[in-house]
Amino acid sequence: LALIFLVLGTIFLGVATPTEGGAMGATGALVLAMINRRLTWSLLRQAMNSTAKLTSFVVFILVGSTVFSLTFRGVNGDLWVEHLLTSLPGGQIGFLIVVNVLTFLLAFFLDFFELAFIIVPLLGPVADKLGIDLIWFGVLLGVNMQTSFMHPPFGFALFYLRSVAPGREYLDKLTGKPTPPVTTGQIYWGAVPFVVIQVIMVGIVIGFPGLVTGNLVKSSGDPSKVQSFVPSDSEDTRDQTPPDFGTPGGAKSDAERKSGESAREKREADDLENLFKK
Repeated sequence: LALIFLVLGTIFLGVATPTEGGAMGATGALVLAMINRRLTWSLLRQAMNSTAKLTSFVVFILVGSTVFSLTFRGVNGDLWVEHLLTSLPGGQIGFLIVVNVLTFLLAFFLDFFELAFIIVPLLGPVADKLGIDLIWFGVLLGVNMQTSFMHPPFGFALFYLRSVAPGREYLDKLTGKPTPPVTTGQIYWGAVPFVVIQVIMVGIVIGFPGLVTGNLVKSSGDPSKVQSFVPSDSEDTRDQTPPDFGTPGGAKSDAERKSGESAREKREADDLENLFKK
């Protein structure tokens, strides 16, 4: 419970961001492992290796999505998508229905990272052009993309549950009775109610946008009335003539400079002659 509070409690209380909450959870896990005397160097190294691999995966996904986005924009694909989505019947409602259905279907094959890095940059400008609040739209997509963790066949949560669920019959330590194994089909069917709950949450966010934007502090100023003034050349009365500091006191004449160069050349020639004599 303490570990859950460190991660989720600090986020819900506004003490930490999701990234900071993850760091606090990792720190709490280390402390609990030390208290229970289960922290070993091999376990710590395994955790660090897994973290490094996962971080590398995310970075490469980000690099690949960035390359894809640049290539897609280079052939004006974003303009084609924008024209396609803005031409949908129904205006904002039609756009939201198509986007949510598309995101829900893509979540069967793509996880949260791919959807966030590839799909969202294409949908954001269209939503802004249609006059949709981008903060509310981002939360809506986030709730929808959460279903990707529970979608078969690539849902991360399903794989996590599969890794801890017994794959064969075992003897329960409390009751002493044999317990049948948990099949993959049972895990998939068990995730269906949670997917339905997420779909209901998407409908609630669409139907009651104030749940997201109700407590946002919006600026009372009108950006269209902001004016800026640049002084013209006629108004600039500063003297642009550089100041005259005169001739430096230590400056040498041309004759003195040439004499110094001749002496240096003669000295270099003498040094070279002495070198050959040796």
